[in-house]
Amino acid sequence: MASTVTLLIAPLPADAPADDVDATFHEVDASEPALRVGELSTQRGDGIFETLAVVDGHAQEAQAHLVRLRNSAAICELPEPNLEQWHAAIRRATSALPSTGEFALKLVLSRGVEHGPAPTAWLHASPAADFTVPREQGIRVVTLDRGLAHDAAARAPWLLLGAKTLSYAPNMAALREAKRRGADDTIFVSSDGFVMEGPTSSVILRIDGVYSTPAPSGAILHGTTQQSLFEHLEHAGERTEYRDIPVAELALADAVWLVSSVRLAAGVTALDGASVTFDEATTRRFNDYLLSPRD
Repeated sequence: MASTVTLLIAPLPADAPADDVDATFHEVDASEPALRVGELSTQRGDGIFETLAVVDGHAQEAQAHLVRLRNSAAICELPEPNLEQWHAAIRRATSALPSTGEFALKLVLSRGVEHGPAPTAWLHASPAADFTVPREQGIRVVTLDRGLAHDAAARAPWLLLGAKTLSYAPNMAALREAKRRGADDTIFVSSDGFVMEGPTSSVILRIDGVYSTPAPSGAILHGTTQQSLFEHLEHAGERTEYRDIPVAELALADAVWLVSSVRLAAGVTALDGASVTFDEATTRRFNDYLLSPRD
């Protein structure tokens, strides 16, 4: 079995029948050139993406990721993706991977070559990094001002804040700044004092037994892993809520987590240099669930 899989995809219209969908995939060697020089995803970050985990041969939350891909396409005025085609591509890639282990599967839809006739799309699957330490021992986090009010998306929709775009340079810069400050990750806060999200994760905190996450809005990417975990908590009889969370509540929380599709749940052990209670047992339960097959 291959440890990496790369498929170039000829995007079908959203309403096209997917009878011979395999004919729209072209597997390429990931070490070989595959994109053209004029590709706008590399020149301008003009595209969208999703990253989902493959755990022991199972693509986790594929439908939720594809629905979010479709939502990002609508926000960015890209052609609506054909979800059946993307499901087939995910199945094709997953079947080519080993049946054990963790992999990261990235889906990309770009506007294509400038003045070109069609968008560009591809899928790439590769082994996931080893996240044993952050899952079991937690992470140190700093808060960084995102430079936007928490309602910025409503006032400036052209910022595309609710879409998962390829323009990730500020997010990566925030992670580098966290490293410079002796931390592992970042929680973005709004300029008017509210918790937002991590550069590649959603924020969950627990206060008095209630699990809270920032209210979904155009300024916050609604996390697929966070939604799945909340459904699991609710099924277990726990209380969850979406609301605007003032930054000061981070220091008052019983526990804080950053959750994402591939790293899964990482408990926060320090916030801006101050110790935070790390709930090892709950974090372990979170990850046991998140590593189980999830559709």
